[in-house]
Amino acid sequence: MLRAETAINRMPALVRGKARDYSLLLKPNLSFMVVFSSVIGYLMAPGIHFEILPVLQLFVGGMLVTGGANTLNQILERDIDALMHRTRERPLPTGRMTQTEALILATAAGLGGSIMITITFNALAGLLSMMSLVLYAFAYTPMKRIHPISVFIGAIPGAMPPLIGWAAATGTISLGGWLFFLIQFFWQFPHYWAIAWVCFEDYARANLRMLPSHEGKTRFTGLQCMFYSIVLVPLVVLPRVIGMSGNIGMYISMACGVAYFLASMNFFIKNDHKSAKRVMFSSFIYLPVVLLSLYFNKL
Repeated sequence: MLRAETAINRMPALVRGKARDYSLLLKPNLSFMVVFSSVIGYLMAPGIHFEILPVLQLFVGGMLVTGGANTLNQILERDIDALMHRTRERPLPTGRMTQTEALILATAAGLGGSIMITITFNALAGLLSMMSLVLYAFAYTPMKRIHPISVFIGAIPGAMPPLIGWAAATGTISLGGWLFFLIQFFWQFPHYWAIAWVCFEDYARANLRMLPSHEGKTRFTGLQCMFYSIVLVPLVVLPRVIGMSGNIGMYISMACGVAYFLASMNFFIKNDHKSAKRVMFSSFIYLPVVLLSLYFNKL
């Protein structure tokens, strides 16, 4: 009797622990920004106005697909995660969760999200969402151990969310969707390289090769960040050129691109932890501000 009462008393804590482990696998905080860009891609499509139900459906479906991809990533990298300080307390390296349980979660989330997007919107959007999951989990994830080109590979599924949103709204992947794909594609390089520079020692423990130079923490990383960030300045002019957004959205986006470039240039000059973190934090600010400014100035 005493044992039964003890077990009952412990159930809330066990449930909370399991929910926390599921959250660590699905990474909802990280997924939010990815799905946010998908929603903006949807809302930027011609003739689309904000309606809570389709936006919520796209958001939930996107969160499930992204969560499934994140979970598959951790299944495939469970041994690597055990070697790094920032990941060794995750559910799989610690043994708090089995690979089978994690795989069931990944499959249910990934397939469930893609099916939901297909049924709610169209087959093209559902297919693109599944493609992004497959590329992220089975192309980007294993390549991280082999060659720095993994960042380029990972930038493809990483840039697909706004294209998925555009496809959900229009049933096509026309020019407007590709523009938002390119903005998010080029944004990712300074973002990921700054993170890789800050986490270099931790990544080195697991033999992850994320920086563009084989020599490690050299100024070449900052130089590459400058190249990819400066491309964003003229790129954000194109939504105005084709009549998707207005002057205000264009000017704000260009200013954000210049600020992103200046942070990258400072990183190139100083090549230190502080300047790398500035690029990282600049990237966190850049994408939501640009997407929102283009949306609120939609023509």
